[in-house]
Amino acid sequence: MIKVNVVVDFPKWKKKIKNPKEYLKKKVNKLKKILPFKNKNQEFSILLTNNNVMKKLNSKFRKKNKKTDVLSFPLKSKSYIGDIAISFEIINKKSSLSNFSYEFDKTWIHGYLHLVGYDHKKNKDYKKMHNKEKLILQSLNK
Repeated sequence: MIKVNVVVDFPKWKKKIKNPKEYLKKKVNKLKKILPFKNKNQEFSILLTNNNVMKKLNSKFRKKNKKTDVLSFPLKSKSYIGDIAISFEIINKKSSLSNFSYEFDKTWIHGYLHLVGYDHKKNKDYKKMHNKEKLILQSLNK
C-alpha cells in the first residue's frame, strides 16, 4: 500500500484542487498499478505551499536562495520514503500554457521519482527520469 499525507499550508491550492488529499489519494492508487515497487508499503508526504516557504526551504536545505517549483527530501527508510514540497505560484504560472491539474501531476510525480531514487544530474539519467515521468503522466490521465 502506498500512502500519501497531504499538508496544505497555502489556501489558494484548494481553489484549484477542491480536495487535495482525495485527489492525491486517487492518483497514488493509480500509481500503484503503473510502477513496480520493491516495497509495497510506502508512505510519503506532500506539502502544498507557496513561493516564500519554498525559498526558505531551498535556502536552508540546498543553500540556494531562490524559489523553486518542487523540492524532494528522500529518506532511506523501508516504509517512509520522504517528503515533497510544491509551490502554488509556480504551478499556477506554468498552468497558463496547459492546465493546473496536469502541471501539478507533473510536478509531484517528479518529486516522487526523486524519493524512489531517480535523479537528473547526468544527461542519461535525465532522459531515464523524463521518460518515466511521461509514462506515469500518460497512465494517470487515462
